[in-house]
Amino acid sequence: MEAFYKTHTYLVERVQSPVRRLLVDEIDWTHRLIGIKGSRGVGKTTFLLQYARDHFGTDRTCLYVNFNNFYFTEHTLVEFAGEFCAQGGKTLLLDQIFKYENWSSELRECYDRFPELHIVFSGSSVMRLREENADLQDVVASYNLRGFSFREFLNLQAGTSFPSYSLEEIMRNHVQIAQEICRQVKPLEYFQPYLHHGFYPFFLEDKNFSENLLKTMNMMMEVDILLIKQIELKYLTKIRKLLYLIMNSAPGAPNVSQLSKEIETSRATIMNYIKYLKDARLLNTLYVEGDEYPKKPNQVYVHNTNLMHVVSPENVDKTAERKTFFYNALHACHKVNMCKYQMDFCIDQQYHFKCENRPETGKHYSKANYAADNIEVGNKNEIPLWLFGFLY
Repeated sequence: MEAFYKTHTYLVERVQSPVRRLLVDEIDWTHRLIGIKGSRGVGKTTFLLQYARDHFGTDRTCLYVNFNNFYFTEHTLVEFAGEFCAQGGKTLLLDQIFKYENWSSELRECYDRFPELHIVFSGSSVMRLREENADLQDVVASYNLRGFSFREFLNLQAGTSFPSYSLEEIMRNHVQIAQEICRQVKPLEYFQPYLHHGFYPFFLEDKNFSENLLKTMNMMMEVDILLIKQIELKYLTKIRKLLYLIMNSAPGAPNVSQLSKEIETSRATIMNYIKYLKDARLLNTLYVEGDEYPKKPNQVYVHNTNLMHVVSPENVDKTAERKTFFYNALHACHKVNMCKYQMDFCIDQQYHFKCENRPETGKHYSKANYAADNIEVGNKNEIPLWLFGFLY
């Protein structure tokens, strides 16, 4: 146990967290069992350590534990939690818990046996804590940690402290909000760098960003998909090829029959793989209102623009990039569907949006909204595209 405390102290004293994540304020910390999900690379470990530092420091009532530790090959989580509680421990922060075989059943046992213990654990975005987990569905509070928003990236790079805005605030007051932001900084100077490398926090590391992201993408497939979904390693090549083919044609309607021929697998398997790639936060699927998996999506998108730049760095289509940014920014907190009209997206069954470069005068539809690129301040139903990066 003492070795775990030493590691905890070392990590908490050295954690670098230049951006305060809004998820800290969204979580109800009174829950005794909290799951933090998110795709690989978005900063779940840093999030846990930052929480430990800000609320406990090196107080021994809180302990961070990573399940990479070989200790758990011969000791159970329940045994460890019991010893921690016996020594006065109150809060366990458990990182990469999916690497522990019986994680869900033992989390439930800890919840039932130690009523004074609070557990916060991190997990892959592929994990279904409520939908597919009978042990935890009635006791766990599940939250998603997203990659950096444009707002978080801008605040970090420009040294500003802009707040987030709701979609309703942006729809109603986008001119005033954009004017206030532009009085302090020129957002368009930072927008393209964000699209290229700002979504994943590890752009802050002194490493080659593209190589690091490629490595992360492969880990998503090898660990988050194959390991958690218990798929044999021999199918990894098919999943990688499918991802590459889709990313090079996204956004677009997937030709499942053609893909099944190229991948040499069944249509049903293709649909399952697309679902897994979506769960891993590598793809996004877009449906008309009322449709959902297992139906074929109307369109498939790359999850975020950083992935576009690392897979096809010389061939990023600007129209696709605009739409991908908008979808990624909106789907975190809103229902996004394919629009039935001549628009790109329907948001919350209420707002119809078209993403484009600066719209041409006279081509507006009165009931539509335009997410317009390359403008600092909008006008009426023309809203700057970059401003949707302030939703969280």
